[in-house]
Amino acid sequence: MDGSNQSTGSGATRPAAAPFDFMEAQIFDQTTVEIELWLPEMRTRGIIGALLKSFGPSEHGTRLFRKGRRLGRFVRHKFWLWMFLFATIFLIYLLLFGLNMHFPAKLEGSGTSIRISARQEILPFHVVGRPPRSKHRKQYLPCEVGFLESVEYLVEPKEVMNFTQFSLEFIDQEGIPSHSNIYEPRFGGHQTLEERDQSFFAKNQTLHCGFIKGPPGFSSTGFDIDVKDKAYMNECKIAVSSCIFGSSDFLRRPTSKKISEYSKKNVCFVMFVDEQTLGKLSAEGHVPDVTGRIGLWRIVIVKNLPYEDMRRTGKVPKFLSHRLFPHSWYSIWLDSKMRLNTDPMLIIEYFLWRTKSEYAISNHYERHCVSEEVLQNKRLDKFNHTAIDEQFAFYQSDGLTKFDPSDPNTPLPSYVPEGSFIVRAHTPISNLFSCLWFNEVDRFTSRDQLSFAYTYLKLRRMNPDRPFYLSMFKDCERRALVKLFRHREEPSPPGPPPVI
Repeated sequence: MDGSNQSTGSGATRPAAAPFDFMEAQIFDQTTVEIELWLPEMRTRGIIGALLKSFGPSEHGTRLFRKGRRLGRFVRHKFWLWMFLFATIFLIYLLLFGLNMHFPAKLEGSGTSIRISARQEILPFHVVGRPPRSKHRKQYLPCEVGFLESVEYLVEPKEVMNFTQFSLEFIDQEGIPSHSNIYEPRFGGHQTLEERDQSFFAKNQTLHCGFIKGPPGFSSTGFDIDVKDKAYMNECKIAVSSCIFGSSDFLRRPTSKKISEYSKKNVCFVMFVDEQTLGKLSAEGHVPDVTGRIGLWRIVIVKNLPYEDMRRTGKVPKFLSHRLFPHSWYSIWLDSKMRLNTDPMLIIEYFLWRTKSEYAISNHYERHCVSEEVLQNKRLDKFNHTAIDEQFAFYQSDGLTKFDPSDPNTPLPSYVPEGSFIVRAHTPISNLFSCLWFNEVDRFTSRDQLSFAYTYLKLRRMNPDRPFYLSMFKDCERRALVKLFRHREEPSPPGPPPVI
């Protein structure tokens, strides 16, 4: 039959096919064989395989298979590109933030590393390790305080005169000890351990309480104040005081509209500063007027600071207001990070007169056991770790126990105060407690929250028949009295380990 004409079963004629190229047929056959060999494997792999399986070994299947291979290479290329990008970002993160990881604490001034667990035999009720950090910073808010509406009709209660009475005198000069070849006068003096123990008795006595001079011929031990400023402070009957040393804070004036005219006329508002701080304040526009005041604050310049540690220097006006204001009946201390928003007379009425107390201080907003405060101070490197451990071990050996909130006989609602706001009457035992607390800060570390409970409990234990009326109020009440700010910067680094 002639290959040029073909007939179909339907009777229609089909045009003649184009000439067949044997080379193309061979290539097509070879490609088909390759696809047939690959398809069984590819049909089992993912979506592309399923599609190829549905098309079978056809021309369309061949094209789709080729596109699938190109898509696979493209996806793999993009996958490895993203993996490389993520690895690079992770490496940069480690380099930038990995250095903030917490390593074992180092002793100040040495290259030796110590771990808290190494002190377990000295700190039996320590929680070893760092306290867990919350992901979100807790917020502590003020609460309502039932102040009187006005100071006009305030009357000092007669019960104030019924506190423990005895006579206190203060050592103002020391001689050179006979057994000492090297002598250097110190602001806090050179109190022996025997003198320290005897000073805890609430009795007629003369004790160390700062402002101690050396023998004739020796230089001043520090905290020198101008004669005119001393004369002003000698006249104060009620004092509100604060301090800024080493330019560590901004000046925050009491809110004038919240202070009554009576308090403005009868209360001394004194801010102690050093010359460096005064220069900084002046550069910021806070210049004392002709009376030496900036707002309500009377600026008192302190020369020859007694300690290199600015924190320890700040304990002088904080604890020794009865020495700086020797004729004052009451005093209020507030930290320089606070702005006073409440009338001082209303504060005295609420925290002292109404509660029949002679000393008032707030409890800490979070910690209540001294061991917790020890751990926190070390975690934040607030002071030399060895000095903190030695102080705490000394207190434990002298009767300091763990705070137990479930014990009905616990004398305080907390063993850790928030010491930034203190209200006190200048009674004999209140003044004694202030001297004792200052002496602990002078002897040990400047972290006064470590020594508060020990000082109070020892004073109470050694004078069972002479009560000390100390009131611990809520931290939320403290926050209602003032506006809180952050410090400008940290004071100078802590000093060397203590001499016990």
